[in-house]
Amino acid sequence: MSKLIYVGKTKDVYDNQDGTYTLKLKDDATGKDGVFDPGENSVGLQIQGLGRQSLQVSKYYFEKINQAGIPTHYLDCNLEEVTMKVLPITSFGDGVEFICRCKADGSFLRRYGAYATFGMDLDYFVEVTLKDDNRQDPPITEDALVRLNIMTETEFKRCKDLTIQATKLIEKDLFEKGLTLFDLKFEFGLHNDKVLLIDEISAGCMRVYKDEEKVPPMDLGKYILL
Repeated sequence: MSKLIYVGKTKDVYDNQDGTYTLKLKDDATGKDGVFDPGENSVGLQIQGLGRQSLQVSKYYFEKINQAGIPTHYLDCNLEEVTMKVLPITSFGDGVEFICRCKADGSFLRRYGAYATFGMDLDYFVEVTLKDDNRQDPPITEDALVRLNIMTETEFKRCKDLTIQATKLIEKDLFEKGLTLFDLKFEFGLHNDKVLLIDEISAGCMRVYKDEEKVPPMDLGKYILL
């Protein structure tokens, strides 16, 4: 019997008590004032069917990433129950997010608008933030992560390298579908001391454009799941 161990903003986590976990994806999305924004750290709206589509997109990309030799926690999924079966992991602190930016948008523009312009190439620039709702997911440097004993230098480098590798794979796939990836957010954890890409890989984790229009989260699957 699976046991609920964590209630999150967009998914709940169950311990299957057999060495695996189950993630139950929800229709909740991060955003503000009813507008979807993957950069926000609180639930701002609910989109009917988003959980199932997020799972479909995650399945698609996790399988591609696994085939490319990038280690992940993904084992299997059940589209009817909107659940994903994964390996158990140990978080880095309370959670660390790696954001890979291909082009300027979102919070990057809000912070650096005096120097950056919308859509400018950022050449896989990686930023790191702590998962900390009370402090608005503050950015953190490699030195601070190491000094605060959140992760080692080796773990940081591994996470950053895997972030860029996975981003390039997804960017190429989207480009072949006529889409442009602007940025993408990943999480990592440890399983038997090995760094794994975890969580989900869906519209809620990325900013994608078709020509000059941002692709709404519920529309992304129409391009990917043909």
